[in-house]
Formats: sequence, C-alpha cells, structure tokens
Amino acid sequence: MGTALVYHEDMTEARLLWEDPECEIESPERLTTALERLQQHGLEQRCLRLTAREASEAELGLVHSPEYVALLRGTQALGTRELQALSRQYDAIYFHPSTFHCARLAAGAGLQLVDAVLTGAVHNGLALVRPPGHHSQRAAANGFCVFNNVALAAKHAQEKHGLHRILIVDWDVHHGQGIQYTFEDDPSILYFSWHRYEHGRFWPYLRESNADSVGQGQGRGFTVNLPWNQVGMGNADYVAAFLHVLLPVAFEFDPELVLVAAGFDSAIGDPEGQMQATPECFAHLTQLLQVLAGGRVCAVLEGGYHLESLSQSVCMMVQALLGDPAPRLLGPMVPHHSALESIQSVRAAQAPHWTSLQQEGPVPIPSPSNHSPEGKPSTLLPGGSEFKTAAAQTAAALSSLLDQLCLQPTPPVRMAVALTSLGAGLVLPPDVLCEKGSAPQEETQAWARLHEALAKDEALTALGKVLYLLDGILDGQVSSGIAATPAPAAAATLDVAIRRGLSQGAQRLLCVAVGQLDRPSDLADDGRNLWLNIRSKEAAALSMFHVSVPLPATTGGFLNCVLALVLPLAYGFQPDLVLLALGPAHGLQDPQAALLAALLRVPAGGRVLALVDAESTPQLAGVLARVLCGEAPPSLGPFSMASPEDTQALMYLRGQLEPHWKMLQVAAPV
Repeated sequence: MGTALVYHEDMTEARLLWEDPECEIESPERLTTALERLQQHGLEQRCLRLTAREASEAELGLVHSPEYVALLRGTQALGTRELQALSRQYDAIYFHPSTFHCARLAAGAGLQLVDAVLTGAVHNGLALVRPPGHHSQRAAANGFCVFNNVALAAKHAQEKHGLHRILIVDWDVHHGQGIQYTFEDDPSILYFSWHRYEHGRFWPYLRESNADSVGQGQGRGFTVNLPWNQVGMGNADYVAAFLHVLLPVAFEFDPELVLVAAGFDSAIGDPEGQMQATPECFAHLTQLLQVLAGGRVCAVLEGGYHLESLSQSVCMMVQALLGDPAPRLLGPMVPHHSALESIQSVRAAQAPHWTSLQQEGPVPIPSPSNHSPEGKPSTLLPGGSEFKTAAAQTAAALSSLLDQLCLQPTPPVRMAVALTSLGAGLVLPPDVLCEKGSAPQEETQAWARLHEALAKDEALTALGKVLYLLDGILDGQVSSGIAATPAPAAAATLDVAIRRGLSQGAQRLLCVAVGQLDRPSDLADDGRNLWLNIRSKEAAALSMFHVSVPLPATTGGFLNCVLALVLPLAYGFQPDLVLLALGPAHGLQDPQAALLAALLRVPAGGRVLALVDAESTPQLAGVLARVLCGEAPPSLGPFSMASPEDTQALMYLRGQLEPHWKMLQVAAPV
C-alpha cells in the first residue's frame, strides 16, 4: 500500500475564451506546473498513478440537481457568446465546451481516490484536479467551481462504503460554502474551514462564514468556521488553529475518513489569499491529519493561483502523504493577535457542542479588534496594478524560501533500530534498518564514566548503540531511531544522550521523558534544551525550559496534554532533535506512546530518537517503529473527559508558561 495520485490530462482542456481579469487565474497551467514539479522531485514516480474517470450523472446527483447537471451537459454544444452569457449568470465562473467533461473527471477523481483508500489499495492520496469544487452548490456553479468534488466524495463514502463519521478539512483561503450548505444539518460530517473573512468584507461576503455559524438542527456543532480577519496569517497561525481547534474536536469526533479540500491560495505568494504560510507548513498540516482515521486521508485540489507556491505546496503535501519527514518550520512561531481572536471566537462558539473544548474552563467571547465596516472592499483583480504589486513583493522572498526547501535532502535511511534485546516477537516495517554498529569503545567508555549505572557490560553495550544511532541522526544519515536501554541505566543513558546531542551539533534539543526519569541536576538551563517530564507527581514549571506534568488518567486528558501543552511547546521551541524516553513505569498504553511519537515527529522534521526499556514488549517497539516511519498510530479508543485534577494541572502550567511560549495561547491578550 502507498499513496495514490489521481489525474487526467483532459482536465487541462477547459480554459477562458474571453477577457475576464477575475477568472483568468484559474488556468490549465495550475495542473501542468504542479505535475511537472512532482515529476522533477521524483514524487509522482513514488505514487500509485490512477487515471481519473468521469463521475456518472447518477453519482453527480448525490449532491447536484438533475436540472443543473442537464444544464452543464448542454454547455458542450454552445458557442463562445452563449458560454459567456451563461457564465455571467453565476458569480466568478467561466464555461468552455470541455467544462462538463473536465468537471466530471474532477468529480470522478475524488470518488476514485475514496474507493482506493477505503478498499485498502492505498493508504492515502491526492486527486490533482480542476475545476475546483468547494463553492459549487446543488444547482449553481460558483467561484470557479462546477461540481462539488469533495462533497461528492463524502456522499460517495457514505452511500457506497457505509461510513458514519467523515471529517472534511478545508484549508483553501476562501470559505467553501458549497460544502457547508450540503452538510450543515448532517451530524455524520464534521466540516472545518478556515478562510479569509475580514469581518465579512472578503468574497464570498457571507454572514454564515463567521465563527458563530455552527450548523443547523442535528448538525449543530458539526460546522466549524475559523474566519481570518486580517491577511498575513502564517505558519504559527495555521498550526495554532490545528492544535487548539481542529484536532481536539477531530479526536473527539473520531472520523473514519479525512477528506481535505486542499486549496493552496492560503500559501505565501498567492494574490487571492495574501497569506504568509510557507509550502512546508502544508506538510506539517498533512502529517497532523494523518494521525486521524488510521491515516486514511484523501486530498482533492481546490484553489491556488501562484504557480510556484502552488506546485511547491503540492509537493510538500505529497511528500507528507508518502511518509517523508516534514522540513522544520522556519522563523518565529508566534501567532498573530488577530488569529488568536479568531481562535478564541470559534472555541467559544463550539464549546457547547464539544467536550474537548470545555476542558479548560469557560471560554470568553472576544471583542474584535475592529468591527465590521460597512460596504465591500474593491476586489483585487489579477490584471490590476495592486495584484501585480502584491505578486512582485512576494516573488523574491518566495524564491529564496523555495531555494532553502530544495537544499534539505531526505536522509537515506528513514528509520533505524537497535533492539536486539527485544527478541523474535518484534515485527518491523520492511524498510527499517536493524542497526548493528556501535560507537567506538573508548568513546563509549569515556561517556560511561559519568554514571556508575553505565559500568555494567549490558548498559555499556546499549550505550554504544544509542550513541551510534544518535550520531547517524545528527549526521543526516538516519531520520529517526529506536534503541533499548536496561531499566537501571535508563536515566544515565538519557543524560548522556542529551549531552552528546548538544555537543555534536543539536542547536535545540527537546527531551520528553515519560516515567520515573529526573532531569539531570547539572543540565544547563541555557535555552538549548527543553525538558518535559510526563508522569511527575505534580505540575511544575521550574523554568520555561523545565516542565513537569502528571500523566493524565483518561483519553481526553491525555489528548489535552499533548495538543494543548506538549505540541505547542515543541512548535514554540522548534527543536532540531527530539529525545523521547519511555522510562521505568512510564504508564503509557501502546496507542498513547505511538500517538505521542507520531506527533513529536512533525515539529522536529522527523528527527526523533526513542529510548525504550529493554524489558518493553515487542509490540511497543513495533508500533513506535511504524509511526516513526510515517504510518498512522492505532486508535486511542473511546473519548473520555479529562478529570478535574488533570484539567487544573494543565491550566496551571499554561498560566505559568504562556508569557514565554506564545503557541500555548488560545485567546488574544487583553
């Protein structure tokens, strides 16, 4: 199994036949450029290539009216003047004699991808399609969209495959009102959309795009709108929205399938969005979604009109789907004030419907920094001088950024293990390297002199393997690894690993120590290492780089700890290496350990070394190896609310740490 790429060259046939500055950006080059870049990076060749089929008219009827489908069928015989006249009846639409064929292929590609994933032919995939779909409604084309590709895919998954819980994540910069209208009263579909809104002044100028629009009837709480009220949102804002809104709700919803309306007009350089999120951010978002639904993620292309930004973002997403580590995010991770206002608003609107958003106490509804002005702004037209100026301003910065991305090669070995002590019951993915090497004996003995617990032969042998594996990660030869250590030497081995990592080039080392492991007393509190202990007796923040939290007792408490504390700290710290130590009496169930490892892999660019007890079960080592190779972790089981004690501990720590770590914030500072 692997990653599917669904495409058909006929989808490039439809193009604008008359002058229209608003519509000219939806061009065939959007697909050809993205496909060329996938080929240049060797990504298309690694995917299972599927040729898109046309959706049948019966399949189109899952979302669209027969009259609308018949109208579109009739466009095949129309001349240019008639097509132009018909196009004017809709908002931001153009028709071409090939539109019906192209749109049926775009819809069919999404259905094909869902079939491939749900039958187990592939793990995940991307449908590279045009025209896009998320604005299209039951009987109306809208915003370049003809048939609603993602809504049709969701209906198809329900009707053909019998799914009961589907998550749709729409990260296009425009609100996908067509998807919202289709499912707003359906509790089996959770629809999340962020979008440029500007207090209703940005297209499509809908009141129902705001945070307080949460669905209707039985579907209340299953529409989650996160409006961006300013342009310039970047990586920190997007990641914060996932950690503090989408993922808590998604884990509670527990989807069987994730559909992504993958619009890349929300990426840097795009004239429509005017946002600042860089292409590698979409690899992070994709990997954060892959921990849901057993990794069953189907992405369908929506918008994206800066060809270089679009194509690089598509490549980043496909790399993530293939299981490659995401490049680390560059620049400070500090959400904008306006983004925090939006996050605060949506959490307040959704808290009555989701237990996971109630666990940090009541959420105040913010007063927006500016009220919605009357009237609509002038649209930024592609042919206008403002459009050209905006594009020119980002071109140089984007070019430099993309050059940096190209210079980050993937390590030749994705995963290596030193686990000989765990015996024959250990089952590893086929591409995992079972490391036989060890650090030079003199070097190992020199490090071992720091601790009496490392004097025994068993501990010394294990330490040599840990150091060898660590060096491979730091040298860029290995992405991640797992090593076993004897329980009596666990704390000493971790201490040496921290010191070795810092002395061998790690600039920022995050250590997540689970179980009975104390922070080395003489470890410098100099900002180069962040120590986070889970399973301490009480919550404590001895400094911004020394944090302890009790291990939560419930599923909800554990998720809250990881999403609201561990990951925000990790993204704020931006480590180039993570040590995940599962020490004696760590108390984690295998699915919890796997989820923690899978999520820590994302902000660290895949550079994770997991240290496990030599007495651990082969099952634990096996599941850690699979998630560090990019596979999805197993389900945590039924969601259960955090205990009051766990909630109180988390709130205390956040209060202590928020002034230092801005990614912890879920509300705009007063």
